[in-house]
Amino acid sequence: MSRRRLLGTAGAAAAVTAGAAACGEPPKPQDVRRGTVVGQTTDVPVGGGAVFSNSKLVVTQPEEGDYRAFSAACTHGGCTVQEVTEVIGCLCHGSQFDLVTGEAVVGPATEPLEPFTVTVDGTDIILD
Repeated sequence: MSRRRLLGTAGAAAAVTAGAAACGEPPKPQDVRRGTVVGQTTDVPVGGGAVFSNSKLVVTQPEEGDYRAFSAACTHGGCTVQEVTEVIGCLCHGSQFDLVTGEAVVGPATEPLEPFTVTVDGTDIILD
């Protein structure tokens, strides 16, 4: 390979790398849903919660009127948590998270679920 061609290839690779860095990471599903309705309060039982797959959120209601939202992506392997009973459960590897704090209570996950803030307007749950 000629030196000119080698330098041209290196320049093209640098341009692609710089372009990718300028674009950054794609937005999280939650970021594009901010300010929109992500679920209904009627779907979130007191002492439990619900997974809203299109917004990638799990919303809990530990006590009447107290709504908490967390990323539905398990911090162990990235699976979407599938169930909410007394805990938020990921069936992929058995991790469980606290309804109030999102903290990991049963591993293999050790990191908490990412928290989000929601407001309630009537029966609408809106991601802040």
